[in-house]
Amino acid sequence: MIICHHILISSLIITLLQLVNSKTTPIDVPIGVILDMDTAIGKMSTICISMAIRDFYRNDSDSDSDSNSESTTVIRPHFRDSKQDNVEAASAAINLMKNVQVMAILGPTTSAQTDFVIDIGNRSRVPIISSATSPSLSPNDNVYFIRAAHNSTSQLEPLAEMIRYYNWKELVFVYQDDEYGRGLVPYLSDAMMDVGTKVMCHTVIHPSASDDWIRAELYKLKTMQTRVFVVHALPDLASRFFKMVNETGMMDEGYVWIITEVLTSQLHSLDRKDIDSMQGVLGVKSYIRMSNKLIDFEKRWKREFRSLYPQDDTELDMFGIWAYDTVFALAMAVEKIGSGVDTTFQRGRESTSDLDAIGTSEMGSRLAKLIRNTRFNGLSGDYHVVDGQLQPSVYQIVNIIGKGEKPIGFWSPETGISKNLNNEPKGLKTVTWPGDSHVVPKGWEMPTSNEKMLRVGVPAKGGFDQFVDANTDPQTKQVVVTGFCVDVFDAVIAALPYAVKHEFIPFVTPDGKKPLGSYNDLVHSLSNKTYDAVAGDITILADRSDYVDFTLPYTEAGFSLIVPIEDERKSAWIFLRPLEKELWITIGAFFIYTGLVVWILEHRVNKEFRGPPGQQVGMIFWFSFSTLVFAHREKLISNLSRFVVIVWVFVVLVLTSSYTASLTSMLTVEQLRPSYTDIAEIQRNGESVGYQEGSFVKDRLNLMGFEDSRLKSYSTFEQYDEALRLGSQKGGVSAIMDELPYIRVFLAKFCNKYTVTGPTYKTAGFGFAFPKGSPLLHDVSRAVLQVTEEQMLNITNQWFGEATTCDQQSRAKVNSDQLRLDSFKGLFLIAGLSSTLAVLIFFFRFLHQNREILVSEDSVSQKFATIAKTFDVFKEDEPKKSNLEEAVEELNNNNSPAFSVFHQEAGMFSHDEGFATTEPGTPDHDTIQVVETVTNIR
Repeated sequence: MIICHHILISSLIITLLQLVNSKTTPIDVPIGVILDMDTAIGKMSTICISMAIRDFYRNDSDSDSDSNSESTTVIRPHFRDSKQDNVEAASAAINLMKNVQVMAILGPTTSAQTDFVIDIGNRSRVPIISSATSPSLSPNDNVYFIRAAHNSTSQLEPLAEMIRYYNWKELVFVYQDDEYGRGLVPYLSDAMMDVGTKVMCHTVIHPSASDDWIRAELYKLKTMQTRVFVVHALPDLASRFFKMVNETGMMDEGYVWIITEVLTSQLHSLDRKDIDSMQGVLGVKSYIRMSNKLIDFEKRWKREFRSLYPQDDTELDMFGIWAYDTVFALAMAVEKIGSGVDTTFQRGRESTSDLDAIGTSEMGSRLAKLIRNTRFNGLSGDYHVVDGQLQPSVYQIVNIIGKGEKPIGFWSPETGISKNLNNEPKGLKTVTWPGDSHVVPKGWEMPTSNEKMLRVGVPAKGGFDQFVDANTDPQTKQVVVTGFCVDVFDAVIAALPYAVKHEFIPFVTPDGKKPLGSYNDLVHSLSNKTYDAVAGDITILADRSDYVDFTLPYTEAGFSLIVPIEDERKSAWIFLRPLEKELWITIGAFFIYTGLVVWILEHRVNKEFRGPPGQQVGMIFWFSFSTLVFAHREKLISNLSRFVVIVWVFVVLVLTSSYTASLTSMLTVEQLRPSYTDIAEIQRNGESVGYQEGSFVKDRLNLMGFEDSRLKSYSTFEQYDEALRLGSQKGGVSAIMDELPYIRVFLAKFCNKYTVTGPTYKTAGFGFAFPKGSPLLHDVSRAVLQVTEEQMLNITNQWFGEATTCDQQSRAKVNSDQLRLDSFKGLFLIAGLSSTLAVLIFFFRFLHQNREILVSEDSVSQKFATIAKTFDVFKEDEPKKSNLEEAVEELNNNNSPAFSVFHQEAGMFSHDEGFATTEPGTPDHDTIQVVETVTNIR
């Protein structure tokens, strides 16, 4: 028993020794950490990295599933201070690789320092894991660079969506003059272009710029019209910048300030005075969902941070959380390599510099591949790295109010902007804007400086002063601009939701005596910034809109012809006016046709329709036209002709009644007829046409085929009247082509002399012109609608009075009372069918009665001549046939029933083809018997 007991104890001791020996010692894997130790982000990141390493390798009994107490490797951090200097950061990286032979480097955190270190890491094959956000540092171009933060370009989409949500069309981009700031410039312009917003200018501020320099730049921005500013700067520069913004009065109502992600996420690093200078600012930052794991870590982090830095008031932000998760990603990658870890550097035989002395890491390429594509559920949530880039998900939009920030909404790639994280409802919460305003800024306003008043060009005209009249006061030398178009423009500017000071500048030569050019020249002046807008009787045209933008029109559109009018009652031929030409021709044709039909039907049976050819032709015209006044006295014999005449008399009755009514109206009511109804008629006659001087109408007339020699320009309504009164034959014009607003005023002044005729050629009407891309355009167009609905009638009556009344009366008088062919088509159709049917019936019966002529062996011409002679024979003059001839004719007809009887009774004849008398004119006994027999059969 004792021996067995000793054997059992020995076995247990050997087993325990084997278990102890089997637990291998973890391999130390050195990593470098380069941070700005004296900055808030440096202190925060140092603690987060240290806590992450402890949490990953902790071995206490209370550890959760994420602990890795049985790890075969353990990373050992070696911290270096970059002292906020690029060269120091590069020197620290060289030191870590050469002397410590680190397998990876965490940091630096700034883009400028990282740019230096990346090249060293690529050469030494050491992964550089940094939170630098500049898009100029690309993981795609540097295989040993892993960005453990979001690319700053990923924030542009939520930023652009927010700007589109508020409908801001212009912005100014203010950025820090270093690697961090410059990298975002080209991407911002493209993102804004996608939402229709223009980046008006870029303001570059160097981190070392003085306050005076910043103040001077802000005063330049203040003179601009744009009121939306996007600031892309780090906290140190941003704090000074916004103090100067407040000093220059640019944090007042109407301004919009938006800060980018890095600054928004590090607001906690600013003191209370810095936050006070940023009241009303909007910001975007990545959103990290709060979890129990994150809450617990934040409590532990605060305890440790306060124990090390009791005087600092720094808070944990997303960069610290990402640093924590990055350590986990690195530790897991090292653990996957496991026992294959090789912590040595391969050096060349000769080293001529410190870089050559570093050599290349044996494990760096394997470690980089694992870290560049990794995914796990970390402290920040879904920690997902693709091709060396940490992937973004949801962004939060905040409003700086009071001591900190207030969330006003979220943005996600799937649903866009929403007030809550559950994506409903859409939009953003109420924002407190600069100046403690809750009214959404327009984003663009006119500066208050008198030097920057809106310069409005107006045409200078010698006439048509009801629309625009620009004069210079001889005593005060001030420009006085009046007119319908000017009053409309003033009303529109007054209807804008903000104040816009403006001055009218006539488009005249330096001496002020005559126009500087045509309307096209005036519109073109917007392109070279001579004016900020053009107001007046400017027609919206497609070719003009190629280089300027027009507001919505504020007048009726189109242009047409003005021609003299004539009183038709003074015309010797007014009796022809009740019926249009086509109807007169049709009536005449039916008169002749009806007379011809009646003559055909009555010629063979009615003596009154016979006689010499001249008399018969006269009868054709006389009979049909006599029905017009119901004076026909000829007796009709044929039932067919009676039918035709009855129908035709009804048609004549309808026509005469309609003619009488129309003529009565013309003779008793004033009838005004335009001298021309179509411009093509004027062109065919080679006559002249007038137009308004400087108007685009001249170009339209040229396109219609008018030569310049046939076109004459005029500048007043009185000249219009004189030219139309003279006419083309006496040096004037036959018509004036002008736009409808001018035509209305002209006709109101010369109501009973002229009218509008021909088609109305469409245009868009009068509008106000602005330079391409002007932010005023949208608001002015909206104000035009408001003025058109509420004030346009009063402004119109003030300048033109009741101009529409006379115009409408003139148009009513010009309307024609002529009867048209279309109104009687059904009547003529009935008359034509009736006459044609009667003629067809007559000829069918006539040809049937004379069918022996048709079946004869004569030629066609002979048959036709025989038929014509037969038709011309009066029916009472036809020779009568004897009974014998009728019997013979009937027997010769094979279809006659007498034919068969004839064969039965004809045995006494010696021939089969007929019979004959023994003597001409004297029937013999046999013949008499046959005739009697046939007669009895009949």
